[in-house]
Amino acid sequence: MTLKPHILPTIIASQFACTSLWFAGNAIIDELTVKTGMGNEIVAYIISSVQFGFITGTLVFAFLMIADRFSPSKVFIICAILAAICNSILLYEHLTQWLLLGTRFGTGFFLAGIYPVGMKIAADYYEKGLGKALGLLVGALVLGAAFPYFVNGTEWGSNYTTVIKATSILAVLGGFAMWILVPNGPYRKPSTQLQLWAGPALFKITAFRKAAFGYFGHMWELYAFWAFTPLAIQTFNHLNSASLSVPLWTGIGISLGALSCVFGGYASLRIGSYKVASRALLLSGIACLLSPLLFKIPSFIFLIGWCLWSMAVTADSPQFSNLVAKAIPSELKGTGLTLVNSIGFAISIVSIQLLSFLTDVVDPTYLFSFLAIGPIFGLLSLWKKSS
Repeated sequence: MTLKPHILPTIIASQFACTSLWFAGNAIIDELTVKTGMGNEIVAYIISSVQFGFITGTLVFAFLMIADRFSPSKVFIICAILAAICNSILLYEHLTQWLLLGTRFGTGFFLAGIYPVGMKIAADYYEKGLGKALGLLVGALVLGAAFPYFVNGTEWGSNYTTVIKATSILAVLGGFAMWILVPNGPYRKPSTQLQLWAGPALFKITAFRKAAFGYFGHMWELYAFWAFTPLAIQTFNHLNSASLSVPLWTGIGISLGALSCVFGGYASLRIGSYKVASRALLLSGIACLLSPLLFKIPSFIFLIGWCLWSMAVTADSPQFSNLVAKAIPSELKGTGLTLVNSIGFAISIVSIQLLSFLTDVVDPTYLFSFLAIGPIFGLLSLWKKSS
């Protein structure tokens, strides 16, 4: 079946636009610290609030089978508008600690109707080549996550309100683009009734369980790595009397993950999603273990090493999603993808809070070594023989 040429670019652009909300709060961390009077713990609290909101949202969406029972494009636009409204509250002059955490929670909650629903829309259009399509889609998410840092690293970002206004407007435009230009896909099989326990029952499927556990190991590492990349650059600057731009290189590092998602998507057509995912997870796990060495080398080698790690840590994400989608019935793809996302992001909160606690306990150069727990677990799950 020949698809209209605008479908995939629209899905990709909309995903980029809406997921730019994810790190909008972290990109203006200094201004939010002043506004609320919070201390260093604000970094972990802000990103964890988004993650916790996303988890809650995905559990609600999966439990009620929202993406499988209703038009995904309509779900997408409604959530894009509501997430943008929550994000805009950061502009409120008298922002308190609880309002900050609440509005980031709300942003995360409605992102549950954007990220996994975007993947569901792609799965409704691509019966073959889904690994490539998801590679491009998750690449867009990665660029979206990096976008606020890029804005903050430019002259536009000298006024923090620009970051919030730009990401909020972008999200609304992305939502409308998806709603207007991407109707229900040809492979969509809507569920006709609510099955409250359909999601958890999917773990009885061996292929689904292995792919999900691999994804969980990946998620232990990914968001903690992104959230604490600014600290890593600050630590390198301090130890080596360097002056690397923290927002610029954070944005560059995260955005390179989009490139590896695209490469991984095309590679999956040749060698399969399993090999791409497992090899990327292995490389990022090795990087975790070797990370203390990165702080003792010249600046350009540090940047090369960190950027390569940024690519490895992201490349497996779309391929795990492809493996999950292929392992379950079509009428439950939205529920399965949303449930796996929910659990994965719950795990990311634990690793983020662990690193936040450890910043006051261990030498920061050893901080990222603890992220190796995820890749090790994921690889053992993938390599375990089926019983």
